[in-house]
Amino acid sequence: MRHLNRTLPGAIACALFLSWSICAQQQGNARTLRAYVGGADEKSGPADQSKFAVIISGASGEAIFAKQFANWSEKLKLALIEKLGFASEQVWLLAEKPASGAGQATAAEVKQVLGALQKAVKADGKVFVFFIGHGTYDGQQAKFNLVGPDLTVNQYKELLDALPAKSVVVVNMASASGEFIKPLAAPERVLITAKRSGQEQNATRFSEHFIAALGSSAADADKNNRISVLEAFNYATKLTAETYKSANQLATEHALLDDNGDGVGHQTAEAGDGALARETYFDSAAQPQIASDHESLRLTAEQKRVESLIQSLKARKAQLAADEYYAQLEVLFVDLAKLTRELKSKNKIGN
Repeated sequence: MRHLNRTLPGAIACALFLSWSICAQQQGNARTLRAYVGGADEKSGPADQSKFAVIISGASGEAIFAKQFANWSEKLKLALIEKLGFASEQVWLLAEKPASGAGQATAAEVKQVLGALQKAVKADGKVFVFFIGHGTYDGQQAKFNLVGPDLTVNQYKELLDALPAKSVVVVNMASASGEFIKPLAAPERVLITAKRSGQEQNATRFSEHFIAALGSSAADADKNNRISVLEAFNYATKLTAETYKSANQLATEHALLDDNGDGVGHQTAEAGDGALARETYFDSAAQPQIASDHESLRLTAEQKRVESLIQSLKARKAQLAADEYYAQLEVLFVDLAKLTRELKSKNKIGN
């Protein structure tokens, strides 16, 4: 296993990041990948230092899947860096056969990456974790296939729960991935799985469409020139269903979304799910008036977070006792009022 002291130059990077250099980009198929994600050769703006992404591309088992997984993971990495404003040194790719700029998808490397993130990410940061590959479920334990020993879903829960970031998005695009929903569910966490249960064990097609959504104007349902997690989910779900229908095949995958923390996934935004995913974007919003003011940016992000929690709580009103519902709602409205007041005061001083 590589050591943490072989990282990107710079004292901060050496302290926080892994032994393999993330910024090195493969050149051979760069033009093809850029065309796929719809991005130009240059990023549209400065990288957002508050966002982190981990792509885990697992054991393939067959040559056809090895090629497929490698292709998808590179496309995803390129989309995040070139299209969506992720800093290259804050996107980790763990692969079955790592090329330049990647580590190997082993249990030890996964633990090391997520362990490094515990120190690197702040409470107001965002962490995105993507699984590409195969999964298994034996009726008791759900796993994702790594190179060598696998980690169970409960082990991933421990690693994710240890992250200080309030905003965590997990996209498990593997077979049998539906069993990751309930164990990983948590407040302010968005979970997406390509499958609805451990019994759906065929290879997925959802992966291809979800990654394509990140660079597709067709996925931008509200036409605000941004792709939310919910929009990517809806786009991939729609295209996956159409793929099976056009081939006259019985669908063997039904993607799920859970973002209200109850551990119950749904195939559409319903029953309290969808509000947080709708407000969570892969890119970073431009802040022309307060871009240089870190505190104002933090307050704005927190304001959006509380607004999403209010919408999610309202969607779950029928599931809660009246006293509990209104007590929670009151706390959130008070928090929102405080944040709004602080933000207005901050901007007034800045002007």
